[in-house]
Amino acid sequence: MADQKLITVVDYGMGNLRSVAKAAEHVAAPNTRICISQKLQDIEDADAVIFPGQGAAKACMQALQTSGIDHAILKSAAEKPFLGICMGLQVLMTASEENQGVNCLNLYKGHAKAFDLADFPKLKIPHMGWNQIHQTQDHPLWHQIPQDSRFYFVHSYYVAPNDRSIIAGTSRHGITFTSAIAHNNLFAIQAHPEKSSAAGLQLFKNFLHWNPQ
Repeated sequence: MADQKLITVVDYGMGNLRSVAKAAEHVAAPNTRICISQKLQDIEDADAVIFPGQGAAKACMQALQTSGIDHAILKSAAEKPFLGICMGLQVLMTASEENQGVNCLNLYKGHAKAFDLADFPKLKIPHMGWNQIHQTQDHPLWHQIPQDSRFYFVHSYYVAPNDRSIIAGTSRHGITFTSAIAHNNLFAIQAHPEKSSAAGLQLFKNFLHWNPQ
């Protein structure tokens, strides 16, 4: 089909790939094909890219660099609609404090930092479960998602971008932390929209219909 839209979910050996793909398929238009792939060609040919991730930053970066997918990720993030999820947000930063320090993709200056909850002894790490995201930008991916909607989180680190203008959402776990960023054709979220019920499905739907200029 000539006008078929290809969405590639990047497979680099880490991430909740099937759940992400199924959630996207559930809200996709009939002419949209969701493809889970580790092939560079499928990433390059995609009309839009979803970059999910779980686990540790060091293992994630090693997998990206070993496969050569790191360059395809950076190229896609510069050229087409791009959605990063969880670790797919954190590794966009300069570095992570995880594993005694890990150099990341450096797409955005800033760090993934460990939660310091010394003043909040009742709170646990990882931050796991449902939490609100307060939208700080009027962004197309927040369309029809009410302010302070609840999303599902599982993480021990949070991003702290140097440029605060790219922050698209914040959440609270003891401290207030950045839970979403947006810049040009890129949107990335710390929560797992594939596990976030109606709000998460709406975010996928918004992404699949997004046409950033």
